Amino acid sequence: MKAPGDALKVQFTGYQKLVVGMLAFLQFAVIVDFMLMSPLGAVIMPALTIDAAQFGSVVSGYAFAAGISGFLTAGFADRFDRKKLLLFFYSGFVLGTLWCGLAQSFESLLIARIVTGLFGGVIGSVVLAIATDLFAPQLRGRVMGLIQASFAGAQVLGIPIGIWLSNRWNWHVPFIALSVIAVIVGVFIAWRLRPVTDHLAARQDHSAFRHLFDTLREPRYLMAFVTVMFLATGGFMLMPFSSAFTVHNLGIDLAHLPTIYLVTGVATIFVGVLAGRASDRFGKVRVFFSGTALTIVMVLVYTHLGPTPLVWVTLINVVLFIGIFSRMIPFQAFMTQIPSLQQRGSFNAINASIQQLSGGLASLVAGHIVLVAADGKIEHYDVAGYVVVATSLLTAFLVWRLARSHVPAQCA
Repeated sequence: MKAPGDALKVQFTGYQKLVVGMLAFLQFAVIVDFMLMSPLGAVIMPALTIDAAQFGSVVSGYAFAAGISGFLTAGFADRFDRKKLLLFFYSGFVLGTLWCGLAQSFESLLIARIVTGLFGGVIGSVVLAIATDLFAPQLRGRVMGLIQASFAGAQVLGIPIGIWLSNRWNWHVPFIALSVIAVIVGVFIAWRLRPVTDHLAARQDHSAFRHLFDTLREPRYLMAFVTVMFLATGGFMLMPFSSAFTVHNLGIDLAHLPTIYLVTGVATIFVGVLAGRASDRFGKVRVFFSGTALTIVMVLVYTHLGPTPLVWVTLINVVLFIGIFSRMIPFQAFMTQIPSLQQRGSFNAINASIQQLSGGLASLVAGHIVLVAADGKIEHYDVAGYVVVATSLLTAFLVWRLARSHVPAQCA
């Protein structure tokens, strides 16, 4: 049995480093595509003459399409070479992104976002399955840290560049540019990524529906799915109103919002790598509990702030995201220990689906909790914060139960 501290003695091969880079880009592309809609909303709505409700439909259309796609794909996820499955959904994602860039009406944009969600929503689950297949448990914390650093990269590079392209030309250009870059990287992935087929030897010869049913009824999987649901619900509760809260409640003007995102994004790139290494060295569950404790404290601090200087708001955001990443990265690495080899694809597809649907549900619930006052201030944001604290505690309890009952001690 290997002690957690021995994990860092296991090193990446040259090919594994290349794979991590490719998987990180895939996550980067999906995240940029998803996150670009919100900052471009102020430009898209007048350009297409659509109202806030219609724009909300465009944003939520992606999330719900991705959630449905996960369930539809789960039964087939372990029946094919994961490379071929990845390239299939990646191709659909690229076409959907290009369609977004070419859309000239509300209806066209809505359909484009649904198509993008149907394909893009599955990419994350295939990425996790490939990472689990190709990397030993002692390496997965670092792998997840590097892959999740793509979120910060999207915040630091993708979104500011996308906004600049939109301001320089129009809102179509960022999506077209992303699709062009994605095509180039897709060709490289098709060339260099080797087939991922070990799971096929262990595949049970059942129908796709039976495979999905077997995955859903497995007791330890059910507990894992519930855990993911509460984690995602808490994670999406504050996000939709964070910018408005920062501007109207904390007194930070719009011109300084990019500064907060930039500093926070740069910090979380390093945090992601360090959290991954810490997960391998000290144990994934220990790091997750530490990240949860820090997140709870910072959520309570953040949601109770009044007018605050820019420096303090930036510092608080950085520490809050340190807590969030120190939670998410070890959690994802920990979850790779749950499914069996022949059910990794279906398990991850259902997981991704639950995350998307829970995130959409959390946004709707948050919309009924908080209120926008006449002066633009966000009211009852602290109540949403209490919900995040409650779901964080419940998630921690469920992770403890999973670690105790279903995961080998040397892997947790």
